[in-house]
Amino acid sequence: MNNNFEALVRRVAAASAASDLLQPPISAAELAEAERNLGFRLHPLLAALYRQVGNGGFGPADSLLPLCGGPDENWETSVVQGYQDRIPPEGADTWWSWPEGVVPVLDWGCAGFACVDCHSDDGAVLLFEPNAISGQDPSRAWFVDAGSLAEWLVTWLDGRGRYEEDTIDGGFGRARWADAASRMQSDRATG
Repeated sequence: MNNNFEALVRRVAAASAASDLLQPPISAAELAEAERNLGFRLHPLLAALYRQVGNGGFGPADSLLPLCGGPDENWETSVVQGYQDRIPPEGADTWWSWPEGVVPVLDWGCAGFACVDCHSDDGAVLLFEPNAISGQDPSRAWFVDAGSLAEWLVTWLDGRGRYEEDTIDGGFGRARWADAASRMQSDRATG
């Protein structure tokens, strides 16, 4: 694991230790199975969090979704199932699309999610806010919440996140994710 991630993972673990929602960490085999089911590797920091901190129940509001496993009293879905549920079946006739490699990790409610772009080097954290969709352009629902997963976690750990004071702004006022349209169009083109 990246040495820069080690200290951050320890900070997240310490900050989450008292969470009633914290689940035991996943095994290497569970991580491998989750990545097989997703069809891509998780961002290394996200994988380290699930392997060393827990299978959900940590992070902002102690609410990161479990990576794998079924619904329970705390979560309706897991990261793997949430991602799979959002990918239209091959050949589907739909205007809807979800970018490949972007996994929902935290349910903000009202269909809004914090997501991690596992295909970006830094693991950008994106905000999916469906209320921002106009017409049939799902790319308008995507905003940049943080340039990296590490930055997003440090903001939370330092008590500086917008979610700390229940001031979720629905994404409006945040920069739109510039790659949203191209990432979704390329997904449609490749099936």
